[in-house]
Amino acid sequence: MKGNVLIVGLGLIGGSLALSIKAAHPEAHIVAVDVSYRSLEEGLALGVIDEIGESILLEAPRADLIIFCCPVKETEQLLHYLPKIKLKPGVLITDTGSTKEDVMEAASALLEAGFTFIGGHPMAGSHKSGVQAAKQILFENAYYLLTPTTEKAQARTAELKEWLGGTRAKFLVLSPHEHDAITGMLSHLPHIVAAQLVNQTSRFVEQYPLGFRLAAGGFRDITRIASSDPRMWTDISLSNRELLLEQLDDWQKGIDEAAQMIRAGDKEAIYRFFDEAKEFRDSLPVHRGAIPAFYDLFVDVPDYPGVISEITGYLAKEAISLINIRILETREDIFGILQITFQNEEDRKRAKACIAKYSSYTSRYE
Repeated sequence: MKGNVLIVGLGLIGGSLALSIKAAHPEAHIVAVDVSYRSLEEGLALGVIDEIGESILLEAPRADLIIFCCPVKETEQLLHYLPKIKLKPGVLITDTGSTKEDVMEAASALLEAGFTFIGGHPMAGSHKSGVQAAKQILFENAYYLLTPTTEKAQARTAELKEWLGGTRAKFLVLSPHEHDAITGMLSHLPHIVAAQLVNQTSRFVEQYPLGFRLAAGGFRDITRIASSDPRMWTDISLSNRELLLEQLDDWQKGIDEAAQMIRAGDKEAIYRFFDEAKEFRDSLPVHRGAIPAFYDLFVDVPDYPGVISEITGYLAKEAISLINIRILETREDIFGILQITFQNEEDRKRAKACIAKYSSYTSRYE
C-alpha cells in the first residue's frame, strides 16, 4: 500500500509498528512526531522512519494513516484536538492504548465529523523501551485487538489490518467495553496486585532485612510486571477506573474468603481453593495473551567461573539471540540455575536443543 503514515509517539510500540509497516509496504512514507526530538533523530538514523515531522498540526493534514502510540491520557487529549485540523477525508486513524472506552469517547467528535477511527491495542511489549528497542517481530503471533464502533469503521477494518499486516499479529474485533473488562481482569488487575505485593514486601523487609536477599528467584519472577512504567499504569488505572474498581472489589472478597478459611482451619476448603486454581491455570492456553509472555529457559549448571560465557558461546554457534541472562540461585550441591530469556518461543526451543547438543546440562521450562 502507498501513502503517508504518521506515527504519534516514537517509542518501542510506535517504532515497531513503523518497522512492520515498512516491511509490508515499502512504498509507504513514514513520518513521526514525538515530544522527544532525540527519539526522532534515533528513529531516523536507525531507518525506523523516513522523516521527522514538525508537529501534528503540520503533519496530520497530509497523512493517510495516523497511529497514536502515546500514553492513553495523552491520546485522549490529542483526539479532542484532531477534528480542528483539516484532515484528508479518507484518513484512517487508530491508536495503541491499553484501554478503549475512554479513548472511543474522546474520538466521538472525530467520528461525528465523518472521519474513521478504529481503536487498537497490540498486546505485546518488551522489558526494554524506546525506539532503539523497536523490532519488526515484536507483535508476531500476539493478539492485536480492534474496536470499530461505527459501520464506516467496521467496513474499513480490513484496510487497517492490511496496513498492519507486517506485524503478523492475530487480529480480534470486540467492543470497547468487552476490551476493557477483559484486559482489566487479565492485565490491569494483575499489575495492581503485583505492585501491592511488592510494596507490602518493601515494608516487610524493613523488619526482616534477610527477606530482601531471599526475594530473588520465584518471588522476583511472579512480581516481574510490577517493574512496568508507573506513568503508563497510572493512565491505564484512571482510564479503566470503573471496571477496575469492580474487579478489585471481587479480589478483596476472594482474599477475605481465603483469610476466613485459614482462620477457621478449614483444610478441605483450603485444598479446594488451591486445587481449583491449579486446574484452571493448567488449562490456560500457552500462546501470547494479555500480559506479554516471558520466554525463559532454566539451565542447571555447575557453579564455576566461565559457565555463563560457555552457555552463551553455544547459543552464538547457532545464531540464537537472547535478551537477558542471570544466575537465579546457587544450591548447596554446587549446581546453580541459569535463567535465560528469549524474544520468542521459537528461539527458546532452539536454545533448549542447542544446549542439549553441546553439553550435558539439563534445561527446562517452568
